Amino acid sequence: MTDEQAVSTRVLTVPNVISLARLLLVPVFAVLVANGEDAWALVVLAVSGASDWLDGVVARRMHQVTRLGQMLDPAADRLFILVTLLGLAWRGTVPVWLVVVLVARDVVLAVMLLVLARAGYPPLRVHLAGKAGTLVLLYAFPLLFLSQWPSALGQAAGVLGWACALWGVALYWFAGVLYLAQAGTVLRADRRRDRATAS
Repeated sequence: MTDEQAVSTRVLTVPNVISLARLLLVPVFAVLVANGEDAWALVVLAVSGASDWLDGVVARRMHQVTRLGQMLDPAADRLFILVTLLGLAWRGTVPVWLVVVLVARDVVLAVMLLVLARAGYPPLRVHLAGKAGTLVLLYAFPLLFLSQWPSALGQAAGVLGWACALWGVALYWFAGVLYLAQAGTVLRADRRRDRATAS
């Protein structure tokens, strides 16, 4: 069975419920950060990171990979990354350039998806590098939150958090380049077919 054949159009599946729950946690996390409830915000971040891993495992083990899940999962990841980045930047824990670098990548890929959609193509399959980058970033953010605590634990969390953040940024953009290259290949093949048909 190929990956494409294994993808279903079901809506109510366990992985989709997990992804939806993660989406619903995004505004909860934003409110906690805004109110200075760091301990609870860390709990929500930890739950989000664990659920990101869990829904993928459940989808594969239970053969419940769906079209909806392929949209919900990255949407929840990107929203959590954006909200967490804005919260950390607002606190002064991370510089604005980190927000710009990560948001710019998503803007570039959003434009790419629009171009593919206009050409009649569905979104590209998620690369392992993209999932790895997202996962590393989701682990970096709780550590960066912990780095605000004035203690030896906070200092250690800051070092490890920044290591994960920079590694995550590199993987995030590496995956972005792979997506762009894949999209370029698809669109060029499409144009060649059009020219061959016209001739």
